[in-house]
Amino acid sequence: MRRLIRTIAPAAALVSVLAATPQALAEDHTPSGTNMLVPGTSVEFSESGAHDAQTRAVAAEDPAAVRATATLCGSGYQLERAQRLPDERRFGTLFTYMKSSTSKVGACAVFDNNLGVAKKMKLKLCPNKTGMACKVDEGTYSQYAGPVKFESSDVGGWIDCSQVTAIMWSNGVPIIDRVMSVAACD
Repeated sequence: MRRLIRTIAPAAALVSVLAATPQALAEDHTPSGTNMLVPGTSVEFSESGAHDAQTRAVAAEDPAAVRATATLCGSGYQLERAQRLPDERRFGTLFTYMKSSTSKVGACAVFDNNLGVAKKMKLKLCPNKTGMACKVDEGTYSQYAGPVKFESSDVGGWIDCSQVTAIMWSNGVPIIDRVMSVAACD
């Protein structure tokens, strides 16, 4: 009997390890950035947004602004970038969002006014595609400029390299003047 137990015990242990390993591996799997939510919201980070320290920091500081600007862009958009403008003084915050599915791509930008007083602002989104016009929102705003966005069923990479321009003036002088790609662009 002891001999039988000595033979069966290691085999039983091996079977139990092999049976439990796939479950343990699945539990330890870390989801990709596209499943990572901005804390305190139902807004997802894009893959690059989840890996960008500044975007994560800005989103953690003001999840209400992330939620509000994502709502302006619409469903299916993920936070790509959040930048303090012009710098740490943060007169404004530029939020860019991306949408990517098998049938539709999109880019959206919202320029948040963090000064608490109305300022002349301009937000322009220009696709990296010949023959498509830029979208512009310009005026005097106390809260935000935008959203400006593009959506297309043409799922080529042109949308990632779209350029966004954010300008804010105070007494006729630009205090913010930033041009950047909506997403990381090669």
